[in-house]
Amino acid sequence: MSGGGRYKTSHLVEDQHELGSRGRVLKNLLGIKNSSEIDRTEAIALKQAEDALFQMQAYGSRHQFSAKDVCQIHEIWLGNIYPWAGRYRQVQMNKGTFRFASAAQVPQLMEQFERDVLRQHTPCTFAGDRVIEALAEVHAELMLIHPFREGNGRVGRFLATLMAMQAGLPPLIFTPIEGRGTAPYIRAIHASVGKEYRPMQDVFRQIVRKSLAKRRATGSGA
Repeated sequence: MSGGGRYKTSHLVEDQHELGSRGRVLKNLLGIKNSSEIDRTEAIALKQAEDALFQMQAYGSRHQFSAKDVCQIHEIWLGNIYPWAGRYRQVQMNKGTFRFASAAQVPQLMEQFERDVLRQHTPCTFAGDRVIEALAEVHAELMLIHPFREGNGRVGRFLATLMAMQAGLPPLIFTPIEGRGTAPYIRAIHASVGKEYRPMQDVFRQIVRKSLAKRRATGSGA
């Protein structure tokens, strides 16, 4: 997530890179210029964020998530690394030929996301296919908005896991969308542009199945 070309963006403040990083590391609060070092720093912060988020009583089984919560999750993870953590992006972003929502529309889209999606699907105290439907729609719509400069995928995973835990599921394992699973996952996001969530439901069905299998294998009730 060091800014080495994963996305194409417009050139605004959030696109500034550390001097001496050869354009590989986004400007950060720690002055880190080496891409491997910033990746390690983000990974450490990620683990700390997982520990904090999964233990937060504020995000318990009765909590209805909001756009503010999504920003807080982002800030908990990256707040000590990037000055824009927890804030909506100001840059236009696209991945290949796929353009994410316009930066100017992000605040309004996140309000709509809270009103029409989060309020419908959280608290996620459902069972069976209803949980899969909730996880899929929330994740797909958040990915289409792509509210932050970086870290949207991980924030989406955090939110999905917190929702799954509300439904009594274990922390989610996302290996089904890695490696060969990346392409079907990206196609599922693209399909969601037309409110077609079945591909993303298939993705989350695999994720939940994998997560439950691990819980059974380890004998853990968490």
